[in-house]
Amino acid sequence: MIEMNTAKIRRESMRWYILLTLNNARPVDPHEALVLSTIQGIYPDATQHEVRRELDYLSDRSLVTLDKQPSGIWVCGLTHYGVDIAEYTIPCNPGIARPAQGV
Repeated sequence: MIEMNTAKIRRESMRWYILLTLNNARPVDPHEALVLSTIQGIYPDATQHEVRRELDYLSDRSLVTLDKQPSGIWVCGLTHYGVDIAEYTIPCNPGIARPAQGV
């Protein structure tokens, strides 16, 4: 049970850090390597597959854009909803570990 909770915390925190990374990169939509490098600064054992899985989740929620290029790389950016979540303009639904505002 504790292991499952740890995995959930990691996933949801990673989603928040991805949103922050993309928000700080604006107006440029960065290569996934920038996102992976940033996430590995927090979770050194993070993999490309793990980051792609969370990017895909955020894309399904219309928070990020993904340009999956034929060469195999992904270029990602924020939608206006993603910016609003990162800037605390709109409420954040469960699934993303956004800290309470002012923390």
